[in-house]
Amino acid sequence: MGKEIKLSLVYRDMWQSSGKYMPRVDQLLKVAQPIIDIGVFSRVETNGGGFEQICLLYGENPNKAVREWTTPFNKAGIQTHMLERGLNGIRMSPVPADVRKLMFQLKKKQGTDIARSFDGLNHAPNLQKSFEYAREGGMIAQGCLCITFSPIHTVDYYIKLADTLIDYGAEEICIKDMAGIGRPVSVGKMIKGIKDRHPNTIVQYHGHSTPGFSVATSLEAARAGADYIDVGMEPLSYGTGHADLLTVHEMLRDAGFSLPDINMDAYMEVRSLTQEFIDDFLGYYINQRNRKMNPLLIGPGLPGGMMGSLMADLENNLKGLNKWKAKRGQAPMTQDQLLIKLFDEVKYTWPKFGYPPLVTPYSQYVKNASLMNVTQMEKGKKRFSMIDENTWGMLMGKSGKLPGEIGEELQAMAAAEGREKFEGNPQDLYPDELDKFRQQMEEKGWDTGKDEEELFEFAMHPPQYEDYKSGKAKEKFNADLAARKAAANGANTAKTAGVATVATPITANSTTNPPPKSMWIDVDGERFKVSVSYGEDNTNSSPLPIAIGTPKGEKTVVNPKPSVNTGGPMTNVESPLEGKFFLTKSSSDKAVKVGDMVKEGDTIFYVESMKVINAVKAEDSGEIVEILVNHGDDIEEDDVVMRLK
Repeated sequence: MGKEIKLSLVYRDMWQSSGKYMPRVDQLLKVAQPIIDIGVFSRVETNGGGFEQICLLYGENPNKAVREWTTPFNKAGIQTHMLERGLNGIRMSPVPADVRKLMFQLKKKQGTDIARSFDGLNHAPNLQKSFEYAREGGMIAQGCLCITFSPIHTVDYYIKLADTLIDYGAEEICIKDMAGIGRPVSVGKMIKGIKDRHPNTIVQYHGHSTPGFSVATSLEAARAGADYIDVGMEPLSYGTGHADLLTVHEMLRDAGFSLPDINMDAYMEVRSLTQEFIDDFLGYYINQRNRKMNPLLIGPGLPGGMMGSLMADLENNLKGLNKWKAKRGQAPMTQDQLLIKLFDEVKYTWPKFGYPPLVTPYSQYVKNASLMNVTQMEKGKKRFSMIDENTWGMLMGKSGKLPGEIGEELQAMAAAEGREKFEGNPQDLYPDELDKFRQQMEEKGWDTGKDEEELFEFAMHPPQYEDYKSGKAKEKFNADLAARKAAANGANTAKTAGVATVATPITANSTTNPPPKSMWIDVDGERFKVSVSYGEDNTNSSPLPIAIGTPKGEKTVVNPKPSVNTGGPMTNVESPLEGKFFLTKSSSDKAVKVGDMVKEGDTIFYVESMKVINAVKAEDSGEIVEILVNHGDDIEEDDVVMRLK
């Protein structure tokens, strides 16, 4: 009998690498026993990542979901594991230390056995507290190596990183190949190097299928000494997901490894139930491009989990860019042309940004900056003429140390804008807040919950939790789902009538007959006008908390009247991108107003786009004589938002 190797089903990640939402708790409970009955899984990934925020977004209690979903696996002796983002906890932005500590204590009580912790920069000190808190809470502390491919990210780099994580308290190591670009032989060498130095440390391989390496990499990982291999299942395996259980199981058996037999009746039941959930509502949030593998991603190394949002962003930017070109009599660009330019620009931008691993949220930062560079340069402007505030925070060290040095031109830009590099512990920038949230819950009359689980949820996801408690989240989700179903039904009706239309489930990547952006719908007798968005992000679907508020001293911002002195030539200030218009980036900032004098290079407004805040600077000096849009309005690229004189 050959060496035993164990398998882990990443059921949470299967969904979040494909679309926006996870199944409801009643659906999860329905599929749990069949997963157990398949008979080959030693571990199941149940929660973490965006799981809880997603529950809140459709108006469900995430604590109920975690407790009930983990229970069948706990009873069956199958270990459960969650994904957490170190400094960011289970959201996209940094979390106070006391909230992080409560998370590990709580998740163990709720039935989660293993904390899979990663830092998006591979900045090991950010994970030290995760390992400490996990072990104190009774969880197994598993540390991740975020795999990417660059001159810096060598086999030796990763072996040394594993040494550091183990020194910091990691009990296991996960090879987290989030983009699936880890070359099979190199991953094998990493695992062998780790096992040679730490023979008693469990190593688990997790790889997405996106460019097509993951099956071969799974075999190399097993041969090099990996103890666990993560797998997915039909109908959500492959594409931006993970290699299918059947393929990996048969391959490993053929290579001489010992694995239990698969109960195919149970496998087919899980497959059928998963499709049932897709047909119920989850398919309306799955971008069909995410069901395909894409070897073009080997070059830029972008993770498959963000391809849905990338294609939506690409389409929005293409529309604005071609509108700009049409005004100037220039030939339009195709989506494929823009995509290749984007991929080429990622290869240029990524080293200039210090080679951050292309994983949440830093993959978005690199992609956003690269896409802005492409569109700005097409318009004759300079590269890096727009960098969002989130990205600047990363470049200045506020998330931890970058693997490499940032480019000289970016260093010069930072100096010119008075940005200083942060050399301290990023956690120090985010003081404890549990007492503040506990007081707010008391004032609202909200129960902090069993084991303070409701307090944790409020502190981890404040705006989403408030919408959940008020019922707004459920209302918004129901309206959005109804709109998507209406659009799909309309598409199907048109199809039977012989009219070309988009396919169901809905995506926004069709360049002909696109689905509607808004519509009126009836929900339980109430009439709603809803906006319909498509191609949301998946594992990275949770929006970044953005501190946008009403400007200081103002209750609302209405369209201001132009100043009396409007004579003389005026300059239109146009938005460089589509998104939401804000005069300030936080409620404490002071907004510009009619009558203010601004100089070239001054920040005059912000656009929230592609999940980040983009500061827009004046290209001319002059007096603001008119502000044409409201704080919080949706704007299109090239919309005139201000006029200067």
